[in-house]
Amino acid sequence: MLKNTTKYLFTVLLYILYCFTSCTTINSNSPEITKPLIEPANPYAAVDKSVLDISYYPVNYPMLAMSGKDSSILLARVIYSRPQKNGRTIFGNEPPPKYVQQFGTYWRLGANEASEIEFFKPATINGQKVSKGRYIIYCIPFENKWIIILNSNLFSWGLHPDTTKDIAKIEIPVQKTDKSIEVFTMVFEQTTTGANLIMVWDNAKAALPISF
Repeated sequence: MLKNTTKYLFTVLLYILYCFTSCTTINSNSPEITKPLIEPANPYAAVDKSVLDISYYPVNYPMLAMSGKDSSILLARVIYSRPQKNGRTIFGNEPPPKYVQQFGTYWRLGANEASEIEFFKPATINGQKVSKGRYIIYCIPFENKWIIILNSNLFSWGLHPDTTKDIAKIEIPVQKTDKSIEVFTMVFEQTTTGANLIMVWDNAKAALPISF
């Protein structure tokens, strides 16, 4: 009886060993499965939420110039960051956090570094003459008007205006848009004498008239 039991257990062990060996052989011939690697954090610079953008006048000038479809000269460009609304109300009579931008206070017209505008020939803005050159551009918004200011204090971060370096101050009307604009935008629109610099965010829109 003991001999038969031992023989039975030995047979079972051999069967288990056979099954294990077979499975191992099959797996060794199967395609190797690799888990996707998670990219480590960028050790050089993180991606900013407010992307940097450039608007040109004539519109899309670099692309047109490279394609040979436009022989006109570059007149102006704006370099700025584009913050997003993200469910917030942008303009109002109270300071943050209720509103992003309080009426009557300085606004950099963007985010991060001070926004810049460059003229490649002398320009006239709402009757004020502006020399060819590069300037920071910022704003004091009110409910019914914006005051746009050009300043020579280049290469600055944020907005800490040195008013002694203001070179032009222009008051323009502001209007409400039918649709809320999620991402702050500045673009040039052609006019008969030059271009309007359109500035729009949330439900506010203003146009800075520029002639060349």
